[in-house]
Amino acid sequence: MTYYLGVDGGGSKTIAVVTDEAGRIVGMGKSGCGNHQLGVALADRSIREAVQEALTQAKLKAEAIDFALFGLAGADREEDYRILRPMVAAMGFARHDVVCDTVIGLRAGTRQSSGVVVICGSGTNSYGVNTRGDELQCGGFGYLFGDFGGGGELAVEVFRTVIRAWEGREQPTALTALTLEALGYEEVETMFSAYLDGGSRSVPNTLAKLLFDAADRDEAARRILQRQGVELGLTASTVIRRLGMEQDVFDLVMVGSLLTRADSRFIVPYIEQIVKETAPGCSLKVLEMEPAAGAILLAMERSGKQIEAVVYDHLKADLAIEGRQTQWVHD
Repeated sequence: MTYYLGVDGGGSKTIAVVTDEAGRIVGMGKSGCGNHQLGVALADRSIREAVQEALTQAKLKAEAIDFALFGLAGADREEDYRILRPMVAAMGFARHDVVCDTVIGLRAGTRQSSGVVVICGSGTNSYGVNTRGDELQCGGFGYLFGDFGGGGELAVEVFRTVIRAWEGREQPTALTALTLEALGYEEVETMFSAYLDGGSRSVPNTLAKLLFDAADRDEAARRILQRQGVELGLTASTVIRRLGMEQDVFDLVMVGSLLTRADSRFIVPYIEQIVKETAPGCSLKVLEMEPAAGAILLAMERSGKQIEAVVYDHLKADLAIEGRQTQWVHD
C-alpha cells in the first residue's frame, strides 16, 4: 500500500492528513499556527505536532510516506523558503515539497491543471497557474503592500465605521449596536475612550462577522463588503491578465472563511462582475474541500500517480468544509 501526507499550515491552525492511494484517510492531526512569519519555533512545533498525530493515528512512520506535500501560509518568497525547506527536510520524509497555501487551495477546488484561486480569510491573496505551467501570486502581504480586507482589516473597518457614525461623519449604522454588544460596552463614547486609552489595543477579527449579520439592512455594512468583493476581483483579474488567461476556460476557486463559511451574497457578485469582464470563460467555484485535500492531490501528482475519480470522491467525503453556508455562485 502507498501512503501520502498532505499538510495545510495556516495562521490559526495546522491540519495534517495521511491517505492511501485511493484517497482514503487513515490518519489526521490538528495543531495551532503553522505560519513561520508569526514565529518560526511556533510554526515548527505546530507542524510537527499535527504531522506526528496523523502518523500515529495511521500507525505509520515517516519512512512509509511515498510523498509529503506541505502547503504553508507565509511561503511567499525565496527568503521564506530558505527557512521552510530545512525545517520540513528535518522531519524525515524522503520525498517532500513545500508550496504556499494558495497553491493547495487552488488544487483542492478544481480538477484542472490550470486555474486561479482567490483567498479571503484572515487576510487576502491570489494565485494562478496557466496551461503552460507559468505561476503568479498577487497580494498576501497586507494593506501597506496593496491588499485590502480579510478578517483583520474588515474588523477594523467595522470599528472605525461605528466611530465615524457616532461622530457624525457617517450615517447611523446597525453595526453600532452589534459592535457594542460584541465588545461589551453600553455606549460608543465609553468604547472609544477605552480603546484610545488602551494604546495598542486591537479589535478582534470576529467583528468582521458583524458585516454579514447587518448587511441585509445596513448600507454601511454592504458598502464595506462590496469593496472587499471589488478588491478580490481586481486581484484575481490581475493574475489572469499577467498569465495571459483571458481566453482560457478555467475555474476561479474562492477560498477562506469569508467566502466558504459566510454568506457571500454581498461579496461574490462583485468578484464575478470584474473577473468575467477579463475572462468570460472563467467559472467561479466555492471551495468545498479543506485545502489539505489539495496537498494530498499534489503529493500524489508529484509522486507520479495518475489521479482517478475515486480519489476525489473519498477526499470530498472525508474533508468537506464544515459549517459551509449556501453560496451564491454563478457558473
